[in-house]
Amino acid sequence: MSPESTGQNEHYIRVYRRRFRAWRGNRPFWAGLFTMAGGIPIAYFPYANMHLGNVTLAMSTTAGAGSLIIGVLLITLGLTMWFHSIVRVFAGVASILLALISIPVANIGGFVIGFLLSLVGGALSISWAPGETKSDEEPFGEQGSRRASASKGLPDEQRSEDEIHAAAVPQQQGSGYDLAADADGGRHRAG
Repeated sequence: MSPESTGQNEHYIRVYRRRFRAWRGNRPFWAGLFTMAGGIPIAYFPYANMHLGNVTLAMSTTAGAGSLIIGVLLITLGLTMWFHSIVRVFAGVASILLALISIPVANIGGFVIGFLLSLVGGALSISWAPGETKSDEEPFGEQGSRRASASKGLPDEQRSEDEIHAAAVPQQQGSGYDLAADADGGRHRAG
């Protein structure tokens, strides 16, 4: 029995998994995966041979080179979706067009399997949008106003409406806002 336990490497697995999830979340991962998975049968089936006992079925057609090019381009577009997500719309449109072209060229789009996978991957790529980061959120929200009221030591029921409103909405500094106008109930000093 080894003195080193198997649980020590669990930390590294969690770190790699967390890194992969973060990487996957910042790009159209599933769109690229479907597009690449659609390119494989389109490129493979024209060159495949099936063996049924002593009988060999050759599925190759005269358009083998065209289907190979379409399959390789779909795999390249899937990788482009992963590593250059800024061109995701172009890659999505191109993969949909290549999937449509594969119907007459590449054995009915890789026996419809590659066609459907590439079509779904292209549609996912076009519809994907990058998520908002947490730093883009407002620093004072509903929770910020609760912290401000808790810092004064009074619950919301015992505070006036003006104090609650002032705690919820931060005032802008240096904008020339006249605080005396608020003290007068919104009336101007001259009137």
